Amino acid sequence: MFELDIRSRKPIYEQLVDKMKELIMNEVLKPDEQLPSVRTLATELTINPNTIQKAYRELEIQGFIYSIKGKGSFVNLNNQVQDLEKIEAVRKDLEKLVLEALYLGIPAKEIIQLVQEQDKAKGGGENND
Repeated sequence: MFELDIRSRKPIYEQLVDKMKELIMNEVLKPDEQLPSVRTLATELTINPNTIQKAYRELEIQGFIYSIKGKGSFVNLNNQVQDLEKIEAVRKDLEKLVLEALYLGIPAKEIIQLVQEQDKAKGGGENND
């Protein structure tokens, strides 16, 4: 499914959370699609099942997945619904980062180009997606 960097300073469960979020946001994993079981994914990635469980728990807290006892974990439909509080928090964080980047001398054009590249990579377009 994906690779994790064992030598990274970032904890493995966080890497797993980021990869799963990326797959969900890019619609590789569709709403209501079942995720691999903790045991299956742990075997596939050769990491401790507790690490997978921790990542799944974090994804559930963030609203990207939901669990059904005895059935497994599934991609949440609600990740498509905009959470206004979360959007506002991200905007504030983004504003701080942009101001810091400008203060450090990164040209505005470069910041805009970076945003456009990320939008293209995500599959966004010119029509205000």
